[in-house]
Order: sequence, then structure tokens, then C-alpha cells
Amino acid sequence: MSVVGESYLVGLLGEGVLPSLTPPLHEREAEEQGLRYLYRPIDLMAVDTDGDLDATIGRVLDAAALLGFDALNITHPCKQRVLAHLDEVTDSAAAIGSVNTVLLTDGRRVGHNTDVTGFASALRDGLPGADLGHVVVIGAGGAGAAVCAALLEAGASRLTVADIDAERAAALAASLGPRVPAASASGVSSDALPALLSDAASDVTGLVNASFVGMHTHPGIPLDPGLLRPDLWVADVVYRPVDTELLRAAREAGCRTLDGGGMAVGQAADAFRLITGAEPDRERMRAHFAAMIREGR
Repeated sequence: MSVVGESYLVGLLGEGVLPSLTPPLHEREAEEQGLRYLYRPIDLMAVDTDGDLDATIGRVLDAAALLGFDALNITHPCKQRVLAHLDEVTDSAAAIGSVNTVLLTDGRRVGHNTDVTGFASALRDGLPGADLGHVVVIGAGGAGAAVCAALLEAGASRLTVADIDAERAAALAASLGPRVPAASASGVSSDALPALLSDAASDVTGLVNASFVGMHTHPGIPLDPGLLRPDLWVADVVYRPVDTELLRAAREAGCRTLDGGGMAVGQAADAFRLITGAEPDRERMRAHFAAMIREGR
């Protein structure tokens, strides 16, 4: 249990994180609960990595522990690379090979993943009744692994992971098999998306962009918008901007859509609980997130 008046020092490690809404989400919720909470972004774009990202991640964790940080949230491109620098990883995070929250306690670094539960709650609340017969997930990185795990837990029958690195997509798909033996998963190159989606006999029911394409630092769309059709539902994990080019194209095609805001709030709420021991008010956090989006934060 957290103690009113207790203080917390938290950071967000990743690329292009200065505009992130996660720090103010945490700080506002802490303020509402009477906690002193300082949350600062650590942007790799402002850090000299000397071409060695893995070593830089290790140095940042060393420094965070030395400076008394209680936790770090982890985002692109560090969610998988950070594993090598941890003392312990929860079973759920180890199963997908991705960490988005590191607790720094008693001289130990313990990795957790709240992206899985964050996407699961967003899917449940934002796209109720979505057909999970065959879902295509674009991106085989940390976010893609979390999305795949959440989809399988939600009852997806078949997953196809598409990535510019076909071997990485295949490796992620292979790792998913033991989790839900009744489901099937395969990995393909992103180049296979046109054939996969345009085939008249295609049984694809949903599409999730779990890549960084569409972020404010990597603008664009991860596939040809002409491949979208009205019987698909389309989700995006990107939330800066919350209304991505992919989602705009999907709405124009008549698709049901889910933006990245729900996952952003869900993972933040779950991480807040891990860090403080306090139960967050999720509705209050959702309202705060919506207000920041309206204000153009």
C-alpha cells in the first residue's frame, strides 16, 4: 500500500518521449491521491549513444538507480533490449520478451509489462464484440508482442504478424504457439500485406498497427490504405497523434476503429499501481487524457 505523502521519482526511457502524455497522467493521478510524484522523460534522441543503444540503456538504468529513481517506464525502441539489463522479469513479461515498466527496489531491477493488460482493456471497452477470427498485427517489436498476447487472451483464433523483418515476425509468431495451443500464429514480411488483405477469399477480420509508423517522430501509414475494407476493424497503438493517418483512412473506408488512447491510459494506470501500490481512478485518468488531447498537449 502507498502512504499519503510518500514521494516517487519516475522516468520514461525511449525515443522521442518529450511530448509523451504518460508523465502528466501519472503526476495528476498522484496529486489527486495526495502523493508526491515527479515523472521525467529520458529521451534517447537527446542522448549520445555512441552507436551502442544496448550499452546506453544499461548506463541509463545504472544512473537511475544511483539517483534514487523508483521506476522507469520503457518505450520504443527499448522494450526488448532492456531485458538484458534486468535482475528479474515477471512471467508474463518474459513470455512475450518485452518490458515496459522497471521497478528499482532494494538494489534490484524487476521488469513488468502492462501493455498487455492496457491493450486488452482498450479492445474490450473500445471495440466490443470485435471479430477475432483472424487478426493481422503490424510490427513484431515490444508493442506487437504485447498486442498479440492480449489478442490471444481475448480469444483470437488466428494471428498473422507482419514486419519489415520477416524473420523477427516469424520468431514472434513461433513464440506465441505455446501460450494458446488452440490458436494459430504465423509471421510474414510486410510486403505480404497486399496479398493477404486484397485476396477475395481473405478471412482477415481485424488489423492492429503495433509499429512505430504513424508516431509524430515517424509520420506515415504502415500499409496501402486501398487495402482497407469496411468489414475490417482497425486499431492503432500510436497515440501521438491520437488520430493517425491509418485511423483516418480506416474511417473513410467504413471500418470500426480504435485509437491508441485506451491502451495508453490502461498501461499507465496499471504501471501507476505497480509503482505506488495505490489503485488508480481509471475514469479520472481517461478524462484527463481526453482533456490533454483536446488542448493539443
